[in-house]
Amino acid sequence: MFSTLEMQIIDLLIEDARIAPEQIAVMTASSPAQVREAIAHLERERVLVKYAAVINWERTGREWVQAMIEVRVHPQRDRGFDAMAARIYQFEEVTALYLMSGAYDLMVMVEAPTLKQLAGFVSSKLSTLEGVTGTATHFMLKTYKQGGVVFSGEEGDRRLAVSP
Repeated sequence: MFSTLEMQIIDLLIEDARIAPEQIAVMTASSPAQVREAIAHLERERVLVKYAAVINWERTGREWVQAMIEVRVHPQRDRGFDAMAARIYQFEEVTALYLMSGAYDLMVMVEAPTLKQLAGFVSSKLSTLEGVTGTATHFMLKTYKQGGVVFSGEEGDRRLAVSP
């Protein structure tokens, strides 16, 4: 499937997407050229699809509303849930979409500048789609951890003390 070097690169980029190929080369005992080629291969194969920053929006003062919406749908014959998912992820408010197990079929992550706009999305765009049989909306009130980064609390050493 993918080489050991490519898997090491993925692990390193998860930790810090800004790490330079030269640094990765040192950390993986490879050459910078090998690292660049491996990254190019991962991008061509759509394994690496985007390099993104993790932002603590509460510190920026930006006002916006985020929600998780559980959606129950009727799967389409011969296409299952994929056809409904493709219709839903086209909306600009949708930031992520997952097929789920449990009481609901899809988990839709959405964001909008105001509560009114987000409610409008749910009531006029999402709920009215043919095949949608129910929704449950959960608003994000505060982010404590995202992308492996803890947002609240004191900075510094978070390791637990080791006692004899």
